Amino acid sequence: MPFDRVVGLCVTNDEMYQNYRTSMKPILAQYGGKFTYDFRVSEVLASPTHQDINRVFILTFPNRANMEQFFSNEEYLQVKHQYFEPSVASTTIMATYER
Repeated sequence: MPFDRVVGLCVTNDEMYQNYRTSMKPILAQYGGKFTYDFRVSEVLASPTHQDINRVFILTFPNRANMEQFFSNEEYLQVKHQYFEPSVASTTIMATYER
């Protein structure tokens, strides 16, 4: 069953964040992962968190195990450290679910 993760971010450096996306997509594809939806958000009307959100997307994987393997992949973690961490102020996991 496909497994989805809905994520909200507060991106503070668009150029560096795009470098992250470009660098991580081949690794994501190795695990059958893809972005199924991706939005820039200009206004958040309700949220249970105080973290700012200006980007919302859904990552889809073939199953939970592939998602967990992707997020623990050493090459991915290096890309995350180099590009994601300096370009994103906060991450909000809004939902995870199996379809």
